[in-house]
Amino acid sequence: MKHRLLGGLVLAASIAAAPAQAATEILNASYDIGRELFAEINPRFLADWKAKTGEDAQIKQSHAGTSRQARAILEGLAADVVTFNQYPDIEILAKNGLIAEDWKARLPHDSSPYYSAPAFLVRKGNPKNIKDWGDLARDDVKVVFPNPKTSGNARYTYLGAWSWAHKQYGGDEARMKEFMAKFLGNVPVFDTGGRGATTTFVERKIGDVLITFEAETHNIRREYGDEAFQVVVPSVTVVADFPVAVVDKVADRRGTRKLAEAYLNYLYSDAGQELIAQRYYRVRSPAVAKKYADQFPPTEFVKVEEFIGDWDTIQRIHFASDALFDQLMRKTRR
Repeated sequence: MKHRLLGGLVLAASIAAAPAQAATEILNASYDIGRELFAEINPRFLADWKAKTGEDAQIKQSHAGTSRQARAILEGLAADVVTFNQYPDIEILAKNGLIAEDWKARLPHDSSPYYSAPAFLVRKGNPKNIKDWGDLARDDVKVVFPNPKTSGNARYTYLGAWSWAHKQYGGDEARMKEFMAKFLGNVPVFDTGGRGATTTFVERKIGDVLITFEAETHNIRREYGDEAFQVVVPSVTVVADFPVAVVDKVADRRGTRKLAEAYLNYLYSDAGQELIAQRYYRVRSPAVAKKYADQFPPTEFVKVEEFIGDWDTIQRIHFASDALFDQLMRKTRR
């Protein structure tokens, strides 16, 4: 009896000491306004993963402006994958050795499974009659969007306004800069990310127009009710790609590459593209894009890489320290 009891205690102790087999887990570091999208995608992917592999898994999310996310990863945030809203914030991870230099070639469409574009959200009835970028420089209009220094969302907004001004003024840079200074001067507060700007406009009721991704404008209407807001798509806007990548150094260290790669590939699947389109993003699948075509009004798209140059050039000209954005902001304070 004593030996049986002792044996039982030893067995119990060994069971208690043995670590439980943990479910595979990855962290997705994503853009600020992607919460609702990935809240829908993640459980669907995990069910698909379980059905195909028999394995349980978990996905954790981190959301912020993508420039802040990139810095956090450089400082040690152990993200297995990134789902960002602009290329430069992944490129900086590649330049620092966390992601392979050929990352854009790993997945279709330069590793961008979907895209969007800046659009306007105005209050119901559009009381300021805002129709295009030019209206945003009027003295009676207050504009809300995040800080281009910290938000990829905001960089696309800034570049959308710049692209419209280039077309409107025939490339006359003096007139373009005059317009941009007025436009930026109409921003009462620069939040650090897209969700903060949404809160400023929707809940704090500051401003006449919120500029954010077209997908976000519709999601706000879905959440707060169609009776409160309406969407205005400008005559010219810029393509906002949403690039994704496995953070190689993290995934290889943690042994999560198989799960991380499957997760990103799911975004290109018909099931993933359906979920993305339902959130008003423009998708790559021709069949899914055709199915949801009626929810996207026509506009002229500008590809900023073809219009201005690669993102290193864009950063140097517009967003680096003391580049054009900083110069224009100084004009607004005079």
